Amino acid sequence: MKRRVGIFFVSAMLLWSCAPRVEYDVVIRGGTVYDGSGSPPFIGDVAIRGDTIAAVGRVENARGRVEINAAGLAVAPGFINMLSWATESLIADGRAQSDVRQGVTLEVFGEGWSMGPLNETMKREMLERQGDIKYDLPWTTLGEYLEYLVRRGVSVNVASFVGATTVRIHVLGYENRPPTPAEMERMRQLVRQAMEEGALGVGSSLIYAPAFYASTEELIELCKVAAEYGGMYISHIRSEGNRLLEAIDELIRIAREAKIPAEIYHLKAAGRANWPKLDEAIRRIEAARAEGLRITANMYPYTAGATGLNAAMPPWVQEGGHRAWVERLKNPAIRARVLREMRTPTDRWENLYLMAGSPENVLLVGFKNDALKPLTGKTLAEVARLRGKSPEETILDLVIEDDSRVDTVYFLMSEENVRRQIALPWVSFGSDAEALAPEGVFLKWNPHPRAYGTFARVLGRYVREEKVVPLEEAIRRMTSLPAENLKLDRRGRLKVGYFADVVVFDPAKIQDHATYERPHQYATGVLHVFVNGVQVLKDGEHTGAKPGRVVRGPGYKGASQEAIRR
Repeated sequence: MKRRVGIFFVSAMLLWSCAPRVEYDVVIRGGTVYDGSGSPPFIGDVAIRGDTIAAVGRVENARGRVEINAAGLAVAPGFINMLSWATESLIADGRAQSDVRQGVTLEVFGEGWSMGPLNETMKREMLERQGDIKYDLPWTTLGEYLEYLVRRGVSVNVASFVGATTVRIHVLGYENRPPTPAEMERMRQLVRQAMEEGALGVGSSLIYAPAFYASTEELIELCKVAAEYGGMYISHIRSEGNRLLEAIDELIRIAREAKIPAEIYHLKAAGRANWPKLDEAIRRIEAARAEGLRITANMYPYTAGATGLNAAMPPWVQEGGHRAWVERLKNPAIRARVLREMRTPTDRWENLYLMAGSPENVLLVGFKNDALKPLTGKTLAEVARLRGKSPEETILDLVIEDDSRVDTVYFLMSEENVRRQIALPWVSFGSDAEALAPEGVFLKWNPHPRAYGTFARVLGRYVREEKVVPLEEAIRRMTSLPAENLKLDRRGRLKVGYFADVVVFDPAKIQDHATYERPHQYATGVLHVFVNGVQVLKDGEHTGAKPGRVVRGPGYKGASQEAIRR
């Protein structure tokens, strides 16, 4: 009997010693691993310990507390949304559902406007101008805003450029004039403060007032400060249409004179007459790159853009801010001048109404005034017919009645150009939209479908179906390319020691479903998403976890990156 007990004990010990040890929190096994570098994929495992990738390759003789079978699935770094407007939507709902369900793990803000630095006048205006999403403003600086988001809880990481528009309003208000030397120095100091708080660089949006009033020289001065901290200049350039090439030249000049990398927001040739300009636009960018300048771009994979009806009116009428703009539109003489200029082709300002080619190509998608919300989803042509007025008069009336810019979709681009841009190796991707959910306050307006579909559309339509680029290249341009452009610390690759931002998706099934008529539809095909090692999507459903962090630029002067990580 003693002998049998001894044999049993020895056998049990041998089995125990051969059993895999628990060494990791998560092991994703047997997936097709795309490490973000653009190299061909391989079948392997990815292990996570804490917030860090601990192993990539074969994980043997060890197991995780959570094991995921990824056979037949793609395993990639989390996707970086290079142009996110989730600044307010994350306050309303930190889950970032429309993006997380596409594999996005980092939202990058700051297209001209950033959520800091603010002064008391700016805070008051922000509170007065809020739309359907209501919130307090307990922050002042950009760094404080990002920290506020994380304290509230967000499922994604967040980062931001400091807005050139925000800095200008902070110092000059909405005036159409150059800054004095003292004002320019104050603007430079605001950029310096933002960079030391972790801003990624300076962002501009030059078709809109008051950003339109800034000279190239003013932008160069701001960018020189960002360059001292290793930052980037990123811009909605001064024209995407009639003066597209001149606007690209301006961005290249800023990069050269400020000695700073520069990126073009949502690269496009807008307006049918401008579609052929894309060839020359690409040539000029690639010539600058060959010269040694770091010029890149991002885009969304749609033929329509989205902004407001302010982009259909001359910038001079918007001087002084929103209230002054609306009051001017009520003046018969000013109104007549605005209508005349809206109908007249020009190279002096960006008229998206004319670029769309027809009021049928202008879709009204967001109103503040409850009385106007039934117009959501109608074209400008439809609303003009309902009211018995011209499309141009209808635009002015809607801005006055809604007391807002009125959110608008403009159909501007060609499908052929979209495909050509997706094939460019220096182009990354951004939704140019909020992070939403088909519920609650978000149902009060219709977003552009890019809010729910940008990344899934690239991977489903343009990679799988149209084979514009291989999957490993598309993943590189959603991960390591933007991470390297932004000089992010250990983000954008599946590499030991990097932060564990990971997406697991089915490349045979990933698909966008949002349309202009029915935009509130989630993409499908993403099964699992991890942010800083915490699972936020499991079997296609949100876990409710909110492990997102502030991701800071290389000029950050606060706590060390290692301290942040702990």
